[in-house]
Amino acid sequence: MNEQTYLEHLVKLREKNWPKNLPRESHYPFGELLITDYLKKWAETQPNKPCIIWYGEEITFKQLDDLSDKFAAFLSESGMRKGDRVAVFLPNCPQFLIAFYGILKIGCIHVPVNPMFKKQELLYELNDTQAELIVTTDYLYTLVQEVKEDTSVKIVVTTSLRDYIPEFPTIPVHQSLLVCEDIDYSTTDVIEWKSIVNRQSTSYPPVKLSLDDIAALNYTGGTTGLPKGCEHTQRNMIYTCATASTFTSKFKMDDVVMAYFPSFWIAGQNVCVLLPVFTGATHIILGRWDAEAVLQGIAKYKVTHIGGVLDNFVELMNREDITQYNLSTIKEISVTSFVKKLNQEYRKKWRELSGSTMREMAYGMTETHTFDTFTTHMQDDDMDLKSQPVFSGLPMPGTELKIVSFETGEIVPLDVEGEIVIKTPSLLKSYWNKPEETKQSIKNGWLHTGDVGVIDQDGYLHFLGRRKEMLKVNGMSVSPPEIESIICRHPAVVGCGVIAKKHQEKGEVPVAFIQIEEEHQSTISEEDFQKWCHDQMSVYKVPIVSFIDKLPMTATGKVKKEELKKYLLRV
Repeated sequence: MNEQTYLEHLVKLREKNWPKNLPRESHYPFGELLITDYLKKWAETQPNKPCIIWYGEEITFKQLDDLSDKFAAFLSESGMRKGDRVAVFLPNCPQFLIAFYGILKIGCIHVPVNPMFKKQELLYELNDTQAELIVTTDYLYTLVQEVKEDTSVKIVVTTSLRDYIPEFPTIPVHQSLLVCEDIDYSTTDVIEWKSIVNRQSTSYPPVKLSLDDIAALNYTGGTTGLPKGCEHTQRNMIYTCATASTFTSKFKMDDVVMAYFPSFWIAGQNVCVLLPVFTGATHIILGRWDAEAVLQGIAKYKVTHIGGVLDNFVELMNREDITQYNLSTIKEISVTSFVKKLNQEYRKKWRELSGSTMREMAYGMTETHTFDTFTTHMQDDDMDLKSQPVFSGLPMPGTELKIVSFETGEIVPLDVEGEIVIKTPSLLKSYWNKPEETKQSIKNGWLHTGDVGVIDQDGYLHFLGRRKEMLKVNGMSVSPPEIESIICRHPAVVGCGVIAKKHQEKGEVPVAFIQIEEEHQSTISEEDFQKWCHDQMSVYKVPIVSFIDKLPMTATGKVKKEELKKYLLRV
């Protein structure tokens, strides 16, 4: 099939099915400028407006600009130069944003590191990036000291999450955010964060910066081998911000956004770090998911936009006291289906509680800065949920998708499954220090994702799973996410993960490891659930059912399917 003809046909389908209430082009409030210039623009035009609110502590655009100037000056005085890597080993907190913008202002490269890492994981990323400076918390300092001698790290900066939590918080603070460790700064070479922001000058030597300089190394989850650092630029960042704030969530200046995705994760970097500064809208940032803080925060600040993992909002909807909270200020909510899958029942229940329509957020990955599609205004008569899961909508303007054969690389017809291949302005430049992996994944500007998907006759993308997760049952393709979506509709299910088991006659069969709600564990058996599955799906898709006490999860809320394989022997 001719690629040009195929892509032109997809453009016509998008034109035909484009939501009437959405513009055709992305909106850039100040044009295509560095994200650090966006911060300075807002600091000039609305200096006293809160950029972020952290449990009642308001940090204005002017304060964030000044504090990040101080951190940039500190980095410069410490000998850090353009292109040097700075590791940020922090959970969500104001310090994360201050460090991020300070790092970018002097042309260094931001390296977000998962604060849940153990020794070997931390060693790997520090050595892969050759970071010479790390910012961390007091309670992670001991771990950093353990690995420091085996890395390139020369300078350690520590902070406490308590530093910016006010004496009288406006919403509940989770106990995990109050954990701290005493450090005797007089006997160590570690630098205290407070000394930087309290005494450091805001002046630093000017650095010539470009939108196309490498600005961040965002590491993949490592589900297909060792994690890889994705080289991202400020151009990647602002394109993602422009498309997300135009098509995923339509922010206005007086909107109030609540965000809690982990900032070390690419989606969290977008919503907690970049979008507050790109849009100029105030963001309520939480250190982690906390149902009580979310509910009180929505009421206190009249939150208009919120997004997150579907499982978290199911937790809210299942609370006995949920009707006591006012959720009516919420205009838009978008969710990511990881364990639980968005369905009509969840949507109906949320709409009854808040008046807003819950929808799937986007298809994306670390390599593309993650917001590659949108589903806004595609919920009429639950059209999206009645189609093949997981419905992922249309590509963002400027982004192109195609489905190709895994074997030949040739384009396949619409409605035929194959590999999702993507070309986007937010595509990584390269995998850090991995030229061969880069060549294998990026060909002629197209990223071969390894994901299985289909583009239907209306031009909508449907994500079916990772290729290595797809099953062949008697020659029939079976998508684990589809089975998971069906199973998660059962009211007794917390979540599930579906993997393949070899079968002498059928080739493979699906096995569903299911976590059952505690109150239902004595009332439903694996045999009962197996019968329920027979009534819900085609016979070749019906999985072997195995209940599990607790699903193994990644830091970003996905089921660790590799770990599930060790339970196959008992099936």
